[in-house]
Amino acid sequence: MGTSLRVKICGITRPHQAQAIARLGATDLGFICVESSPRFVTPEQIGEMATALASEPEAHSKVQRIGVFVNAPLSVIARTIQMGKLNGVQLHGEETPEFCQQLQQQFPHVERIKALRIRSLEALSQAAIYASIVDTLLLDAYHPQVAGGTGQTLDWPGLRRFQPQCPWLLAGGLTPDNVLTALAEVRPQGIDLSSGVERAPGDKDLAKVAQLFQRLRAGPISLAGG
Repeated sequence: MGTSLRVKICGITRPHQAQAIARLGATDLGFICVESSPRFVTPEQIGEMATALASEPEAHSKVQRIGVFVNAPLSVIARTIQMGKLNGVQLHGEETPEFCQQLQQQFPHVERIKALRIRSLEALSQAAIYASIVDTLLLDAYHPQVAGGTGQTLDWPGLRRFQPQCPWLLAGGLTPDNVLTALAEVRPQGIDLSSGVERAPGDKDLAKVAQLFQRLRAGPISLAGG
C-alpha cells in the first residue's frame, strides 16, 4: 500500500466495545451524532467512551475519536467536539466547502473528513472540490434514504485510478470477507466499516472485528499502529 492503512470502525455505542475494538487494532472509532440514526450517541455518551479509552494502555488510548454529522449546525458540532473530546469530524451530508472552512477556522487541530456518497463515478468530480479544503475524503455508497451504514458496496474497479490530492478512506459494505478483494482493486489510505462488523445497528460483533484484523494482517498490507 505504500503507507500504513487506517482502519476506522464506525457506529460505536458501547464503552466496553470501544475499548475492545481499540485493543484489536482500530486506528479510528466513529460515533454517529445524527439523532435519526439507530447508532446515535449523545455528546455525553461519547465523552464517557473517551474517558474509558483514556484508561487503556498507551498504544490503545491513542485511537482517534471521530464524530459523524449530517448537515449539523456548527454550534452542535462545537459542543460535541468539546464534550466528546473528538479528534476529528466527519461531515456526511451536503456540507459546503465554505462550511468546511468555517469548521477549520474554529477548530484548526480537529481533522475534517468529508464523506461523499457516490451514486455514479461522475460524482467523483466533487472530490476535487473538497480535496484542497478538507484533511481527508471518505467515499461511501449512495442510498436515497440513508446517509451511511447501508451495507452497499461501491464500484471498486471504477475507483482504481482515484487518487485525490488528500488522503481518502473507502467505506460502503466492507466486511472481513470482502475487504482484501476491495483493497486489491483500489488504493485508499484507510477503510471504514460499520454494518459489516455488527450483530445489530450499534452492537459490534467483536469476533468479526477480530477476524477483520486477522485477515488484514495476513494480507499484503501494513496496518497503522502495528
